[in-house]
Amino acid sequence: MLLRVGCVCKKGHRFLLRAFSCGVAMAKSKFEYVRNFETDDTCLRNCYIVVRLDGRNFHKFSEQHGFVKPNDERALALMARSAGCVMEQLDDVCVAYGQSDEFSFVFKRSTNWFKRRASKLMTHVASQFSSSFVFFWGEYFTHQPLLYPPSFDGRVVLYPSNHNLRDYLSWRQADCHINNQYNTVFWALVQKGGLSTTQAEERLKGTVAADKNEILFSEFNINYNEEPQLYRKGSTLIWDTTEEVTTKKVKPPNQSEREVHKTRIRRKITTHHCDVIGNQFWEEHPDILESD
Repeated sequence: MLLRVGCVCKKGHRFLLRAFSCGVAMAKSKFEYVRNFETDDTCLRNCYIVVRLDGRNFHKFSEQHGFVKPNDERALALMARSAGCVMEQLDDVCVAYGQSDEFSFVFKRSTNWFKRRASKLMTHVASQFSSSFVFFWGEYFTHQPLLYPPSFDGRVVLYPSNHNLRDYLSWRQADCHINNQYNTVFWALVQKGGLSTTQAEERLKGTVAADKNEILFSEFNINYNEEPQLYRKGSTLIWDTTEEVTTKKVKPPNQSEREVHKTRIRRKITTHHCDVIGNQFWEEHPDILESD
């Protein structure tokens, strides 16, 4: 009885395996044609690949989660932490730049991550960044629970030369300055000047940078140029190398114990709040860009 049941089980097992294998073969031969509908989105060679993420509807998100206006250091630090997680996972990102609710990730020109497929690069960056943002939320917003999941949209842009790439990063930093200057004076008018948001908007209509600086200084004693670099310049993440020296005690045969020092070169991500429009940053970090 037991032997007969075992025999049936074995036959059934073999039969199922054959049926499964046959099914896979049929799927390949009959249905694999659907792959022909996929679009080739391989990024052009010898170009920097930039993936830029933007927070979706973050105006509402920041209000509902009690962000400090005009700048919330917790949120900016969390954004930078999430960007660092992306760089740790994708170490071909040579530089990342972020401000407000956006971050740009620059893949070096020679990268072959995901065979340079734009959709793969963008979705991996977006998912890694978003999941890191949620994962580390509690470390930065200790008294503010996450009410609903945030989301980030992304785009991929190619830049063929160092000049083009630097102009892109300069554009994003100039945008950081323009937006932050406006927000700084706007919220000063609301929080310290007693204006409504509508009145503050009306007050700032048609003003230029010099006008905004004058309002800040003459009415609120705020020198915009002395505001934190984090707010005015954004955050730039790069790879740096450091030397790590470790000491180990060894005892060779027939010899007394001695200390051996070993030096190891390690790569680590560093964050900078500085000007990237001028030449100084790039001269201090010549390894970021690949030769044209």
